[in-house]
Amino acid sequence: MIAEIFARESAPAAPAFIPYVMAGDPDLSTTEAILTALTRAGAALIELGIPYGDPLADGPTVAAAAQRALSGGTRVGDVLNLVERARADACAPVLLFTYYNPVDRYGVDRFAADAAAAGAWGAIVPDVPLEEIGELREALERRGLHLPLLVAPSTTRERAARIAEAAGGFVYVVSRLGVTGAGSRPDFAPLRGQLAALRDVTEKPLAVGFGVSRREHVVELSDAADGVIVGSAIIDAYAGRRGSEAAACVEAFSRGLLGRI
Repeated sequence: MIAEIFARESAPAAPAFIPYVMAGDPDLSTTEAILTALTRAGAALIELGIPYGDPLADGPTVAAAAQRALSGGTRVGDVLNLVERARADACAPVLLFTYYNPVDRYGVDRFAADAAAAGAWGAIVPDVPLEEIGELREALERRGLHLPLLVAPSTTRERAARIAEAAGGFVYVVSRLGVTGAGSRPDFAPLRGQLAALRDVTEKPLAVGFGVSRREHVVELSDAADGVIVGSAIIDAYAGRRGSEAAACVEAFSRGLLGRI
């Protein structure tokens, strides 16, 4: 399913747009409005974060969004209910973004079953190492769900090949070391080398995340990546706003990012 989306969406100067938003920040109704706005703006897939208090890869913007969502009472079940409502309203396909602890506490098999029932297309769980993904991948794949995996700049060629082979749907290419955030641009020279090396070992789509936040970043990656993942910059775009006002800010930012104003 996801490969078809990349084939349809990817084009010169327009890699597939994969925005990230934290469910429940600042409240679930605002998130629902933002999902609609992102769909209108041209999102190919949407990563929907499940708030967690001890994230591995989240930078300060995403971590703060998670804390706001947790303070508002957002839990795993609330996020799954949100997915079901959004998909019923013709939202772009949703990938849940979470960490293993919430999945383990919810129950791996139960999580996979409920995610599928809600209409999610899969999940990204960045803190599960390749050697330990078996149970989670099996539970998701049994329901037809994808499990994209991350490749970092420091990943060896041999390990990157193994990760790419195991990844479901696409390979999430981390543009730089560190955590998420819009404050520093990707280092495009080594990133292009990383993408080229991955092309040698997989035919799966390659989507770049961490630091992608501006129109010029999207243009720079248009001939090298199949997709761009944008998170912190979207959260910054609606900072301090709620409801339709927040959604309007996100849609305007996303259209500008894609050159679709």
